[in-house]
Amino acid sequence: MDEIELVEVGPRDGLQNIKQFVPTETKVELIRLLVAAGFRRMEIGSFVSPKAIPQMRDMDQVVAALGPLPGVTAMALVPNSKGARRAFAAGVTDLEMVISMTDGHNTSNVGRPTADSIADLAYLLQEVDPEGKLTLRIGLATSFHCPFEGLTPEATVLGNIEKMLKIRPGLEFALSDTTGMAIPARVKSLAARALGQFGGDASFIFHGHDTSGFGVANILAAMDAGIRSFDVSVAGLGGCPYAPGASGNIPTEDVVYLFDRMGVRTGIDLEKLMAASDLAASLPGALAASHVRAMPRETALSLARAA
Repeated sequence: MDEIELVEVGPRDGLQNIKQFVPTETKVELIRLLVAAGFRRMEIGSFVSPKAIPQMRDMDQVVAALGPLPGVTAMALVPNSKGARRAFAAGVTDLEMVISMTDGHNTSNVGRPTADSIADLAYLLQEVDPEGKLTLRIGLATSFHCPFEGLTPEATVLGNIEKMLKIRPGLEFALSDTTGMAIPARVKSLAARALGQFGGDASFIFHGHDTSGFGVANILAAMDAGIRSFDVSVAGLGGCPYAPGASGNIPTEDVVYLFDRMGVRTGIDLEKLMAASDLAASLPGALAASHVRAMPRETALSLARAA
């Protein structure tokens, strides 16, 4: 039986697009339900400007309320070295920095071209964290398509990976279909090339959106190329505030259900996951998008158990 890792991004990527503020205690409850379902790595939020993403203005309180999560890697997104310092101060050392592979999206996202973000990454790793205490993942936004510049050349993505690995080998990179416009053939191609060229010096994860309806197919394509870690979002919540038209992330329960039926181990209990999904979908302003949620609950659970 195969085994893969699912990384839950709902508490960050899923909630950031919801305009109504989700109370701190509700965020903590959602995270705890996801931990109970079996997740051992997840994004719990982001240390960003409250003006840019108001939903994340209580990150310090969320971290304090959660306390230690034994056996769980709790990641936080940071837009720059300033955000990393805030995360350090709150006690979070597993970080993700998003760097877009196109200048158009990077400027829309963080107000500067891609090269400047890579330079800030160098500053973070060499000046803020010279002893290598933090664990850092780089989200390679618009790896396949940019809402401002169109299709992203594979050579651009691979070239940027090479530049970042020269700063510090051993980084993790998320090949990100930010707009949800990638097709399986392109996902498999880029994933295979990235693994073939850098697999000895870096690890890779696939982060997708379901805008075109190919989200689950793209996960299978990345898996076929050799990737074994995938981002998912409970109830399919999410999107990107700086990518016009991008819909939610790939629904966690759809992926768990599929892998259960395929006999692929995820370590996630689908029934407990649905409790987290119910909470996420009930949030005011949430737009749930999950096929499994639309199925009769007992039918989905019985088919998953029968595999």
